[in-house]
Amino acid sequence: MILKASQRSGGLKLAAHLLNDRDNDHVEVHDLRGFTANDLHGAFQEADAISKGTRCQQYLFSLSLSPPETEKVSVADFEKAIDRIEECLGLSDQARAIVLHEKDGRRHAHVVWSRIDVMEMKAIKLPFYKTRLNEVSKDLFLEHGWRLPEGYRDKRNRDPRNFTLAEWQQAKRQGKDARDIKRTFQEAWAVSDTKEAFANALEEKGYVLARGDRRGFVAVDVHGEVFAVPKWAGLKTKQVRDKLGDPKDLRSVDKAKVHIAQTMQPVLSRWQEELDARKQKLKEQQDQARAELVKRQRAERERLKSKQNERRIFEAEQRQARFRSGLQGLWDRVRGEHGRIRKENELEAWQAHVRDQKQMDNLVFRDLEDRRALKRSQLVERVALSQDRQRFDDLRSQAVHSPRDGPTFER
Repeated sequence: MILKASQRSGGLKLAAHLLNDRDNDHVEVHDLRGFTANDLHGAFQEADAISKGTRCQQYLFSLSLSPPETEKVSVADFEKAIDRIEECLGLSDQARAIVLHEKDGRRHAHVVWSRIDVMEMKAIKLPFYKTRLNEVSKDLFLEHGWRLPEGYRDKRNRDPRNFTLAEWQQAKRQGKDARDIKRTFQEAWAVSDTKEAFANALEEKGYVLARGDRRGFVAVDVHGEVFAVPKWAGLKTKQVRDKLGDPKDLRSVDKAKVHIAQTMQPVLSRWQEELDARKQKLKEQQDQARAELVKRQRAERERLKSKQNERRIFEAEQRQARFRSGLQGLWDRVRGEHGRIRKENELEAWQAHVRDQKQMDNLVFRDLEDRRALKRSQLVERVALSQDRQRFDDLRSQAVHSPRDGPTFER
């Protein structure tokens, strides 16, 4: 889980933020421990009042736990992680509140502890808490078998394939497999007899043949990345010169970038117009679908809670009926039968609690899957298109003002 934490004040504002059900599909105050109040605002008011007896300004420690979006994390998993975190930070005996949020198909938890030790009337210090949380976070990823975020991976581990480090890094910047890039250059080389044919073969794959700084052959892709032809085609520089000749009549790298930006701009504009035309309609449809889905999910959860509560009361009455009254009950106490029944009832009550929580978790997991499915929309395409437009505008602007283009380059 990704763990983000901060020391803070402003308990009432924090409570309002955590209870915000406009921006969240579902909000549940799961646990309040160590407070006399039975609601979040009252609990944080208590923490604020107690802090007045100390010099501490940031009397709360707020933490969010965000598991990977596609993983199914039960309430029990959140509770185990929270218990582990507070033990690591020395907050095990502190008053705390746990709030569960669901938004856009993602389930995450918020925990807020009071930092004030009421016995000592001073704030608990949390030195290096970010480093400690990072260690716990990495352990949680590994224990659950989740894919580690980039920041947690060992940066010394490199691609084991037979590419140079520079080749692998260049491919990684473009989000491509180095083998695919090499295959593109090698195939274009194999089917071409002349420089013009090679240029056309590369352009079909999204590359523009250009003249490098040292008058060598390079190719520029639509992202402005420059690829040395001999290296990526697996050839010697002399072999490339013998087949393609002198690159002096080719565009410079900067002019190739301008050419790419200019040729792509009309296409991007057309796509933008199409997407803008659908944008409002999509937004209305998505908002309506989200509202209907959330309304249905909330109704289903209320029905499940009601059924579970009825079952809980019925089962409690059944367990209570096992105790005999009067002289029979007194005799049961004397011979230990009363104690045996009590332990049996406690075990069954705990098992019923676990059963009900699992049933609710399964409903939540299903709701999250429905919400993730709803998230997919053309908005992602619009964001990607906007980034492409900005990238091409930047490429063209940089190329036009580049000192390498023109007389300086010729010298």
